[in-house]
Amino acid sequence: MSLVALVLGGLTAVPAQAAGLREVTGFGSNPGNLRMFRYVPDGLPTGRPVVVALHGCTQSASGFDDETGWTKWADAWGFALVLPEQKSANNMNTCFNWFEPSDMARGSGEAPSVKQMADRTAADLGSDTARVYVTGLSAGGAMTSVMAAAYPDVFAGAAVVAGLPYDCARTVVAGLSCMNPGSDLGPRQWGDKVRAAHPSYDGPRPVMSLWHGTNDSTVKPVNLTELVEQWTNVHGTDTVADISDTVDGYPHQVYENASGDAAVESYSITGMQHGQPADPGGAATQCGIAGQYFPDMGICASYRIGRFWGLDSSQGGSELPAPAGPAVTATTETTVSLSWEAVDGAAAYRVHRDGDQKGSPSGPSFTDTGLSPGTTYAYTVAAVDDRGRAGPATAAVRATTAGSAHRCFTDNNYQQVAAGRAHQALGTVYANGSGQNMGLYNVFVTHTLEETSPGHFVIADSDCPSP
Repeated sequence: MSLVALVLGGLTAVPAQAAGLREVTGFGSNPGNLRMFRYVPDGLPTGRPVVVALHGCTQSASGFDDETGWTKWADAWGFALVLPEQKSANNMNTCFNWFEPSDMARGSGEAPSVKQMADRTAADLGSDTARVYVTGLSAGGAMTSVMAAAYPDVFAGAAVVAGLPYDCARTVVAGLSCMNPGSDLGPRQWGDKVRAAHPSYDGPRPVMSLWHGTNDSTVKPVNLTELVEQWTNVHGTDTVADISDTVDGYPHQVYENASGDAAVESYSITGMQHGQPADPGGAATQCGIAGQYFPDMGICASYRIGRFWGLDSSQGGSELPAPAGPAVTATTETTVSLSWEAVDGAAAYRVHRDGDQKGSPSGPSFTDTGLSPGTTYAYTVAAVDDRGRAGPATAAVRATTAGSAHRCFTDNNYQQVAAGRAHQALGTVYANGSGQNMGLYNVFVTHTLEETSPGHFVIADSDCPSP
């Protein structure tokens, strides 16, 4: 995602094809001519939040769901995920046009198109319109600033990752300068720009989570300072942090409003270049798929952002207890069946396999399918109340499928992606799970992938074990 790419462009969009991601058409007048994709967890009840996630330049909706971890949290915490997608007809590098006056104003261009996607989702799903949030990376981060400024009546919170302050530029040239070396204005000047986006508005402003790498040469880290100045001023607080600590080893600051509530937080990711930090793995706080612009930094941005917004069950979660059990009732080569004791007051249950939600049955049993032979899996179950809030999960129970473990697949990179064993980003293919670089996205490069656990593949060109 080069400096010029953020405002000019040169690549075409990759169509969204991720599992569970569905395109929605006819979502409004769509003055910005954008595409809308949506991920809705199975069995999502009404009254749940909505998160809008805006990709960066050269990216797509399908390259910004699992990679960031947002689909994992949609499953785990219960919310709808909306992924707008830019068209190459609007910007040759599929950047959102955060610097164009016709796209950055309330009611004009791309900004209302994104707002209409949130409105359509809330109408379709009966979502909680008081809990609609927006986040984005790079140009998507800059567009997040636009949405938070232009539609404070829609978004309860926003998160800008490697992005820029609102109204930092109104031309291509100014945009390049704003990114590098950056624009230095005072807090009041920045705040006035936000207030001018919706002059008649006097209600609450979105809480802001701001992220930047210290080694970012595309969007200079000074933009984190300017964003803090802009949004602390909007929230009526100063730029002296009320809390300064470290989270997962990185500097973290919190700025509280007059009521003592966290209004703005910032993360400075030491040593990170341009991108959104991921932390691949199956632990409760881990997420994402490492790749270009998604470096493995040992901290999951989407997890921390979601907690800041209060999306996780530890804040306002269900009072239902964890179910007694679960127990493994049957296994085959490709399935595991579980049962547990019913919980009084439970409207449904969430079954997680190795940290990822795999089912939301209404009763106290579940059969997981499509598994690998001879492989051990860990399952937990949580009860969900009639408001869609999950209680605490059970201790993990382990189940091993019948048959031989570790399957091997030899094919060219194009077919490995088509089969769902790998994914591509910017013309490079990465093995799903391990994130190993497999080379160019074409039919000429061939690899053998070993599935060491469900959905986790490693390159094993010379030593893949026999079944």
